[in-house]
Amino acid sequence: MSLASTKISIIIPALNEAEALAQHLPSLQSYRERGHEIILVDGGSHDRTLAVARPLVDRFIQTVKGRAHQMNEGADVAKNDILLFLHADTALPDLADNLILQALASDQHLWGRFNVSLSSEKFIFKVVSAAINLRSAISGIATGDQAIFVKKPIFEDVGLFDRIPLMEDVALSKKLLKVGRPCCLKETVRTSSRRWEKNGVWKTIFLMWRLRLAYFFGARPEKLVEQYYPDSK
Repeated sequence: MSLASTKISIIIPALNEAEALAQHLPSLQSYRERGHEIILVDGGSHDRTLAVARPLVDRFIQTVKGRAHQMNEGADVAKNDILLFLHADTALPDLADNLILQALASDQHLWGRFNVSLSSEKFIFKVVSAAINLRSAISGIATGDQAIFVKKPIFEDVGLFDRIPLMEDVALSKKLLKVGRPCCLKETVRTSSRRWEKNGVWKTIFLMWRLRLAYFFGARPEKLVEQYYPDSK
């Protein structure tokens, strides 16, 4: 893979994320200047997501709600060789494109992710971030908050994201592990700790581990999502 000619498609699923996008999209403009593209896939927002994002992305797609579906739609129209799936409330490290291109420059790695740090400066969030990164390094399972990147042909070969309402990142990681271990970049993406702060750190930790364990033992994501998003009923 030639680093000079290879470009990245940054795919951002969003639903009512005007505030986060106003904060993070301006910092992504340097990637557009270097020839990468930004694709925003909206799942039916009723806030100012469209107005905020339209001038700051290369493509704005509106589709049905569902992060997995939205990311697949973005991947379908992506024109570049590498896909980077980025949450709307997550900030990339400096020169993330160079880090990704170097990681995938050979066939040693076909996909990867970054370490993650939660945005709160409280010590407990640093512990949580370290635990997430350690678990991911051992298991090879990446979460969406870690900004998963993958060569587009590999993503298509493994069958895209499963169109499930929760655990789509875990399901994709399991499929990608069949073709190789991820490149675990030590550089960090910084993601919002808003959910943890709103619902409580320990409550969120126990909920996420319980849901992952249930999914591991065969629970249907359609039932688990009701526990993860109780207000969505």
